[in-house]
Amino acid sequence: MSGRSGASEHRRRSERAARPEHPEHPEHPRHSAAAAAPLPVRSMIPAGSGSPGSPGSRGAALLLALALALPAAVSGCSCAPAHPQQLLCDAALVIRAKISSEKVVPASDDPLDTHKMIRYEIKQIKMFKGFEKLKDVQYVYTPFDSSLCGVKLEANNKKQYLLTGQILNDGKVLIHLCNYIEPWDDLSLSQKKSLNQRYQMGCGCKITTCYMVPCSITAPNECLWTDWLIERRLYGHQARHYACIKRSDGTCSWYRGGPPPEKEFIDISEP
Repeated sequence: MSGRSGASEHRRRSERAARPEHPEHPEHPRHSAAAAAPLPVRSMIPAGSGSPGSPGSRGAALLLALALALPAAVSGCSCAPAHPQQLLCDAALVIRAKISSEKVVPASDDPLDTHKMIRYEIKQIKMFKGFEKLKDVQYVYTPFDSSLCGVKLEANNKKQYLLTGQILNDGKVLIHLCNYIEPWDDLSLSQKKSLNQRYQMGCGCKITTCYMVPCSITAPNECLWTDWLIERRLYGHQARHYACIKRSDGTCSWYRGGPPPEKEFIDISEP
């Protein structure tokens, strides 16, 4: 299965949703939501597949331990849904890269540790976050087993990816399915532009996922993520085209593309 088709299939499993029945440019209220939809099913990767899963399932928190810390195998990988901006804010490293090769290596130097990792050799194209810790990334690591949230990438030195991950104490870069990992060509123009500065301008904001009504903000620095309510899928128009940006008065609102965000914000009174 190719990286693109694998990502699409995994995204379908994550969202369990039909095509949106709403206009192409839906309104995204800041203060409250007025539509209901069934809860999304969190992505689950079957255990025992032996090979890593494909990128597409996203989450703010890794709900199961990863291979480097887990003493025994677990039954599956589950990720809590999160807006791409939140995942980028939570990541220690954000880069654009090609995958040159892959190799299965031991997860640690402990001879009793039977876990394996995939080591991807990469060609870094651009770094968006992580300068203070790393200047250039040559390898990234992911659990070999899909049950431990391992991610499968195309190692053909052709396809470019946006990679986010954690930097371990030994300097290794760890990536997994709960990070935001996408083929570069699958990102919207707004997402690509937001990587340089816009997303980081909103890292002090909180993005609250709306699954059902009632759904409202509880603090002025919150933005409501309503893709599920409006489009019945998580990674819809709002996730692909909007960033939650903090204003000078400390409040946060959705902002869409274009010039720096001095004027254009999305409010319930200004859809």
